[in-house]
Amino acid sequence: MHLYITHLILGLSRSISPQSSASSLIQPKKRETMKFSRELEAQLVHEWRDGYVDYKRLKKIIKNIKVSLNSSPKNSAESQSLLYGFSVADPIRSLVTRFSSEPNSQNIFQGDEENGYDLDLVQSGDEEVKIFVERAEKELEKVNDFYTRMEEGFCQRGEEVLKQLQIMLEVKQVLKESRHRRPRRRAPSLGAASPGSTGALLSGINSPSPVPVGTPTKTEEAQQEQVAVVEEVIAALERNGVSFIGSARGKVKKEAKPRADVMRIDIPGTTPTLSFMNFWESLVNGLQKEGEGGNGYHLHRMKIQKAEKIIREALIELYKGLERMKKYSSLNLLAFTKIIKKFTKVTNEEEASVCFMKKVKGSHFIVSDKVLRLQDEVESLFTKHFASNDRKIARISLKPQKNKDSHAITFFAGLFTGTFVTLFSVYAILAHFCGIFTSTSTSGYVETVYPVFSMFALISLHIFLYGCNLFLWKSTRINHNFIFDFKQNTALKHRDAFLISSSFMTAVVGAMVVHLFLKYNHVSSHNLDALPGILLLICLGLLVCPFNILYRETRFCFLRVIRNIVFSPLYKVLMVDFFMADQLTSQIPLFRYMEFTACYFIAGGLKAGSYETCNSSHQYKLLAYVISFLPYYWRAMQCIRRYMEEGYDINHMANCGKYMSAMVAAAARMLYTMDPTPVRLALAIMACSGATLYQLYWDFVKDWGLINPKSKNFFLRDQLILKKRSIYYFSMGLNVVLRLAWIESVMKINLGPVEHRLVDFTLASLEIIRRGHWNYYRLENEHLNNVGKYRTMKTIPLPFREMDSD
Repeated sequence: MHLYITHLILGLSRSISPQSSASSLIQPKKRETMKFSRELEAQLVHEWRDGYVDYKRLKKIIKNIKVSLNSSPKNSAESQSLLYGFSVADPIRSLVTRFSSEPNSQNIFQGDEENGYDLDLVQSGDEEVKIFVERAEKELEKVNDFYTRMEEGFCQRGEEVLKQLQIMLEVKQVLKESRHRRPRRRAPSLGAASPGSTGALLSGINSPSPVPVGTPTKTEEAQQEQVAVVEEVIAALERNGVSFIGSARGKVKKEAKPRADVMRIDIPGTTPTLSFMNFWESLVNGLQKEGEGGNGYHLHRMKIQKAEKIIREALIELYKGLERMKKYSSLNLLAFTKIIKKFTKVTNEEEASVCFMKKVKGSHFIVSDKVLRLQDEVESLFTKHFASNDRKIARISLKPQKNKDSHAITFFAGLFTGTFVTLFSVYAILAHFCGIFTSTSTSGYVETVYPVFSMFALISLHIFLYGCNLFLWKSTRINHNFIFDFKQNTALKHRDAFLISSSFMTAVVGAMVVHLFLKYNHVSSHNLDALPGILLLICLGLLVCPFNILYRETRFCFLRVIRNIVFSPLYKVLMVDFFMADQLTSQIPLFRYMEFTACYFIAGGLKAGSYETCNSSHQYKLLAYVISFLPYYWRAMQCIRRYMEEGYDINHMANCGKYMSAMVAAAARMLYTMDPTPVRLALAIMACSGATLYQLYWDFVKDWGLINPKSKNFFLRDQLILKKRSIYYFSMGLNVVLRLAWIESVMKINLGPVEHRLVDFTLASLEIIRRGHWNYYRLENEHLNNVGKYRTMKTIPLPFREMDSD
């Protein structure tokens, strides 16, 4: 009785202020649900997004159930009890509900006990409840199917990688045993690698230079020893289904027929050294096969070490993929638990919820332990063979920790930004009082100093826009680190890019203020000219600084990419390589400024008329036009390389044609500038118009994946990351406008030296802005392609191939 009175008092007190009580009971639940929605969105693997539970859709159905129950007259009392607590009729209602549900309970447990869940468990007759149950069933089936499919792929990949590792270990063991049997006399092809070291796997199979395995040595005994070791190595390989073409077995078994289906170590020619090594081995093996019936094989130490490195990288990628599978399983289980808990609170279908959760916890994506066992095996083998049995070292490679964002970076980025704005204001005031933009006597200053400082300004602008790209990619969950193959713990973040840009521009504008101040205080021009040169040397020194300071990983990555671009097509073309090459095509004015800067300081050092030499020299002008072609040439060579490597895909040659058309347009503008005749003007306009149309088509259709007439989004694509379609239409129009900047180059507008420099710098800045704007949509399209293929890890070609069956 006391309990009933207490319930009555609580019910009356809550009925006095229903709004406050409702908000206190319901709002925290909403905040909790929204919090989990954000948590799920933040932690899911975005490339697998379609394979996760559609939590938002299920939550929306529950909201509809709640509205339906509240609007139903027979459930009005129950809804009041749910919202405002207990009522006097609660004990009676619960008693009636219990007796009325007993027959149904007996029927329930006579159902499908194997699945642990049946649709008959749902006692509510509300249509929305049944819709929720059916939707939850479909979501569970989707998650199970996706997990099973991905599990099969990872297990198959794991089997391949572990088999490759076993081959390496068996050959290592053969070499180790051969050294123990012959401690004093060792074949010339064996090195002295330490058995326990990471680089010991097959590192001693050959000397640093290529050695023909199986060729005659100085003595018959040495030859027999060498052949015996090689025989054991090849036997170990063949036990795993791998062998060498033209192996030394032919010397011992001359009567045996050479096998044409055996394979060899296959290392992709990603660098000129590896490409030359592959070519040389193919040439030598071909000659030996023709001359000796396939009795020799050239094997290089670098190739063996590269094979070990590839297997190590494949193990790391496999481990990361298995870690994502574990995360996928736990997140989906948590999502089902949260949504069923919310369903139970709204509908009071406790028995149905409990049985459904039993079915969830008994599903394949929960009970299967294949991923866990494979991950433990990979970690154990990696620790044993690549980390000297040190688990901590193995964890550093397998589970690299992300660097935490430092507030100091944000602070200094803001500090340098404010300093830059202040110094730029000071420079503008000084320039106004000195009459730089009005007096004709200062044209020499503008012609000589502005190109040098404009070079730094364009670089800083590009870095700033890259920081904006990083921020937008992170905000929209575009996995740019995976696309560019950057390391998570050393990749540049948007705050880092803003810090580099702001500090760089602070130093440049500060140097401009000092230079202008000293110039109009009658300091000798020789000392003044040293100031921008010193700034340039400092920047170059910081770029190549070998010490682990100032983003060394990023600086060295940038230098490697530039090397790959300059020596195209000798290096394998990766995504980051041709992406950077595209950036360089928008930095042609920067290359001209760099040419002028080098010419100016070299001519000044040689005491020649530096400005006249770098402005009116015929050789200088010719070199300037050659430099204008270089970025397009590099990009075209990359397209040819990809065409040869990726199955002769005609799209790469079509992309090459785009850059060739840009070179033709640049040549037409060059001819018109040298001799502005009407005929050359018409040729320049036609060439530039054709190249612009070509580039716009490629931008919208190929690079951005837009202008799909069959898309549900008018002239866009089916999948859009940004919610507002108007942004895409605006971006397309902006890209068209900025692509037409070449019109100014064929218009003969009479400008002074100051205005001419300002217009050139403005157009160069607009092209960089266009490229930064282009970058976002280019990676968005690439990311959506990865999402469609569920691609979350690199596909690393393994060094040993399986032998074909006879």
